[in-house]
Amino acid sequence: MSPDPVYSLSDLESWSRPGPSLAVLGHPIRHSVSPPMHNAALAAEAALDPGLADWRYFRFDIPPADLPRALAELHSRLFRGVNLTVPHKVMAFDLVAETDPDARPCGAVNTLLWTPAGWHGFNTDGYGLATAIRETLGCELTGAPILLLGAGGAARGAAVECLARRCQSLWIANRTHDRLGRLLDLLRPLAGGIPLQALGDSARPPAGTIIINATSAGLCAGEPAPIDLSLLPRPAAVFDMIYNPTQTALLAQAGRLGVPAANGLSMLAHQGAKSLEIWTGIPARRSAPAMLAAARAALEQQT
Repeated sequence: MSPDPVYSLSDLESWSRPGPSLAVLGHPIRHSVSPPMHNAALAAEAALDPGLADWRYFRFDIPPADLPRALAELHSRLFRGVNLTVPHKVMAFDLVAETDPDARPCGAVNTLLWTPAGWHGFNTDGYGLATAIRETLGCELTGAPILLLGAGGAARGAAVECLARRCQSLWIANRTHDRLGRLLDLLRPLAGGIPLQALGDSARPPAGTIIINATSAGLCAGEPAPIDLSLLPRPAAVFDMIYNPTQTALLAQAGRLGVPAANGLSMLAHQGAKSLEIWTGIPARRSAPAMLAAARAALEQQT
């Protein structure tokens, strides 16, 4: 058996592990490196706090139709916390008992904390994004023009974070105009005077823009980039939330153009560290290095 097996809803319904448990839910989930990442951080912290020695993190493949049932089972079996990845972040927003104020504008949650009344939902993606862009590219969202690619759950969290950190302007591009329009409508009350608009044929962001890919374009080998960078004024940097594969078509084009670029592995580590802080109180900045190292090692084993 793999050291990090993929569990199902039926496994959850017969779950009997006595120690404190954490989980990540997605569909699919086999590619996730969250279990080795979190378990490495927990093992490092257990040397300082023996009370963490029995904590473990698991992954569950849960189809969207089964999410309400899975969350109820996880709560009844006293899982201390849950992470949510594609496609569950938006759906789970309406399934939690309480939502953290910072997550409400996103309309999506990626981190759940067990409480007696039910799940308390948080969104740590924005923190992970801002911290990763600063760490890997030396850029700040504050005061920067941003072009965001995508209008799904990941894009919602990214857009809210950019506005909260007072970016200079926010441009959004998405293939589906209806979905893009809904996201713009959701964001306008949060903009607070920050220019907010859709990318169009005659509307282009300025040179020096930070481009953030929050779409799934690039997950599959040979898949084209979500945008042609050569058609835009030269950006300051490109950040692709995708971390597996480590080199997407978008990142490859950025490299050819000499534009600083980074994948989403650092974001994964930082948002995971923030989740762990919510569950255990361990400061995110302390656990992030161990998480990042473990995530890199797990990706190398997959290739």
